[in-house]
Amino acid sequence: MLTLFGVLIFAVGLLGSIALHELGHLLPAKRFGVKVPQYMVGFGPTLWSRKKGDTEYGIKAIPLGGYIRMIGMFPPNPAGVQDKEHLGRFGLMIESAREEVLAEISPLDEPRTFYRLSVPKKLAVMFGGPFMNLILATILFTISLSVIGRPEVTTTVSEVVVCVPTASNPNGIASTNGECVGGEKTPAALIGLKAQDTLLSVAGIEISTWEDLSPALAAKAGETVQVTYRTAQGEVVTKSVEVASYETAILDATGNPTGEFTNRGFLGISPAFDLVPAPVSQVPDFMATLTVASASALLDFPARVFGLAGDLFTEVPRDPQSPVSVIGIGRISGQIAGSEDIPSIYKAADLINLLASVNLFLFVFNMVPILPLDGGHIAGALYEGIRRQVARVRRKPLPGPVDTAKMLPVAYAMSLALLAMSVIVILADIVKPLTF
Repeated sequence: MLTLFGVLIFAVGLLGSIALHELGHLLPAKRFGVKVPQYMVGFGPTLWSRKKGDTEYGIKAIPLGGYIRMIGMFPPNPAGVQDKEHLGRFGLMIESAREEVLAEISPLDEPRTFYRLSVPKKLAVMFGGPFMNLILATILFTISLSVIGRPEVTTTVSEVVVCVPTASNPNGIASTNGECVGGEKTPAALIGLKAQDTLLSVAGIEISTWEDLSPALAAKAGETVQVTYRTAQGEVVTKSVEVASYETAILDATGNPTGEFTNRGFLGISPAFDLVPAPVSQVPDFMATLTVASASALLDFPARVFGLAGDLFTEVPRDPQSPVSVIGIGRISGQIAGSEDIPSIYKAADLINLLASVNLFLFVFNMVPILPLDGGHIAGALYEGIRRQVARVRRKPLPGPVDTAKMLPVAYAMSLALLAMSVIVILADIVKPLTF
């Protein structure tokens, strides 16, 4: 039941993200007078729709995206009406699409076409969608990082190891009568430390973070030290105890074992984790780092999908870093919500982070300067603006709108590539699903 609830929460969040993305296009388009016949969330058959003014608002059956349809996305051919008999395959494709777009423009609606907008207005309309995803990601990450907080190690005890680990008892488990067979009790067990107690100082060194404990104990094996802690009831207790010796492997600079061992002081406790809210000022840096990582992952996306396709029907385990589809992300969100080992507040943080990451990736993805993505239209508008500025400097007549219809072959090829990659990743999420 909880798993289904997690999937439902993610699905609603994703649909909301899509709706807000398209709203980011719709609002400035209407503000600038562009006629928008349709605002749709999803693709495929229409499940529900209602017309208000010039616009039909609706929800479609396949929740893998959305769109708004603005009239006049392509301008008339600057060369005039073309003789189709002398056009090649791509030329026919471009002119057919152009005619379809221009056919719905009535003389009264001609001033309300997208291509007649100024460059700044075109940029506002096309950037509005990705900007909505960026704003939503920022809000969600702020809630996760600065309201709920991130898990951090604390100086509070989560578990006391009863026995000093040995070769015959590596986990330090006591016998049924509480004795340590073949070994000795840990200092923590001897002085009565319990879960939810908080360390204050060890061997005269204040323990303000968990990282303070290791250097405080490192050279104290076999020595008697004072341990001060606060019990769960608030009482401050100080006790003397001999620090146990525990053989540990020596690691090199890269964190790998060198094959040598050393004896270090051992107290016998594990730390508890707690959600610690971060200052809001840290959110931009966190998002900037994640944005760079998302852009890097996007560059590797085709290669990773190709590798995923090669491993799809083999016995090779799926790479945990491989791309996932909406189906895969939905399954992960369900696993998070359905896990009985994760506290509810951690589940909420994980689901919020998941949805925030999806929105940030949508922002980065849509900014790729290739049609049919928003970045392609943004690049076209920027090119138009540059051409006009150059014409002004050279005191030449201002050129007309950029003929983005000429990029349709690239747009169709891009759409087919995205569709093929989506099918591969969705199939992988069904055949070889990743687990959380």
